[in-house]
Amino acid sequence: MASLLIKNGTIVTATKTLKGDIIVNNGKIEKITRDSESFSGNIKTIDASGKYIFPGGVDPHVHMHLKTSAGYSSDDFISGSKAALFGGTTTLIDFVTPERGQSIIEAVNNRKVEAENCLTDYTFHVSPVEWTENTSEELNWCIIKEGIPSFKIYMAYKSSIGLEDEEIRKVMEVIAKSGGTLAVHCEMGDAIDVLHSIFASEGRLNSKYHAFSRPAYLESEAVKTALKLAGDTGCTLYIVHVSAADSLSYIRQAQSMGQKVFAETCPQYLLLDKSKYLGNFREVAPYIMSPPLRKPEDNQALWKAIADNTIQSVGTDHCPFTMEQKKLGKDDFRKIPNGAGGVEHRLELLYTFGVLTNRISLNRLVEITSTNPAKIFGLYPKKGEIAVGSDADIVIWNPDRGKIISAKTHHQNSDINIYEGIEIKGSPEYVIKDGKVIIEKGKMINDDIKGKFLKVDSGINS
Repeated sequence: MASLLIKNGTIVTATKTLKGDIIVNNGKIEKITRDSESFSGNIKTIDASGKYIFPGGVDPHVHMHLKTSAGYSSDDFISGSKAALFGGTTTLIDFVTPERGQSIIEAVNNRKVEAENCLTDYTFHVSPVEWTENTSEELNWCIIKEGIPSFKIYMAYKSSIGLEDEEIRKVMEVIAKSGGTLAVHCEMGDAIDVLHSIFASEGRLNSKYHAFSRPAYLESEAVKTALKLAGDTGCTLYIVHVSAADSLSYIRQAQSMGQKVFAETCPQYLLLDKSKYLGNFREVAPYIMSPPLRKPEDNQALWKAIADNTIQSVGTDHCPFTMEQKKLGKDDFRKIPNGAGGVEHRLELLYTFGVLTNRISLNRLVEITSTNPAKIFGLYPKKGEIAVGSDADIVIWNPDRGKIISAKTHHQNSDINIYEGIEIKGSPEYVIKDGKVIIEKGKMINDDIKGKFLKVDSGINS
């Protein structure tokens, strides 16, 4: 007997919108029908009249329990995945970031232990932070043995985790040969380090100088460099957290020439701008992130890039800290831990400021927050789809349910929220994972859940 019946809703996928009933059994979608009357009796039934039914969100970019000089980011895998579920996200892609000198294999195994209490399903991108005689073998081990075909490198943070261009080229050659995907944090690290030193020598260490030390052109130039290296090696590229309009011109050009490159942005770069860096430390510190917030013109360019498919994916770069942690850099912006929370708000922000303003359609909302991330990173069609055989990770969306975002009421483990005071309309009424109702009318009714580590295929570029 089926375990769950969702009736009378409007099913929304990346490609279609239809009225129908969904029958769930053994954690999978068993049937989509217009006639579910035969499925009566002892079965949990949800009447989704007037609601939309989305596939569970896939956030391709989060940092739970990330080790920093200010301590770990304030959400661990339990609190962060709980917040994700409240926001309609049922799958997370986090990161494995080894210490220099540490085996990637050891780092992956350690990270899997750290994540084993995650409430959502999850997988990782692996970040090589140096090139050694073992790196090629270790990257292939990730793909073949662990089912992790996606990686991430940093062009910034050269003193700790960033790579030089020649090291990047070597990483790309291995990943290109394997059919994997390389995500890239694009900022010109050497130039940022120079600006940091200049500002420090001049005593300009106020928090507002964070943004001045990471200007937009240092992102776009890094994008240009990464595209060139990827083009030379044949490596599939995924450019994370694009924030600058000029970066988009390079990405569009590469895509138009047939290069395999995907682009991601985040809600903060669509909705917030550099005016947030005007104020005292407590006002500015929540918005210290890398790359920093840009101009309103950049916001608009990014929305256009979502509409014309230059950008395929919206993640959150969820990496929250408390105000106490941010205070580490009260007298020196270079010491402020970079990052902010957002995993809980991605869908509701994009629905409110994207769908309801006619910037994007409902189908495009599903595509950029679920289907495309699942396809790019090899999770589709188990994830990112409402279809027979797909995992029953389902969001029943109430288009009329509104609220005001606040750190006092969110589920993220931080006393800071960069969207504080923003009014949204539309949010999850029910969140279902593996066929089990987890969130019902804004309350978690089932916390006896445990996510799965997902071994994945190479993705759509293999």
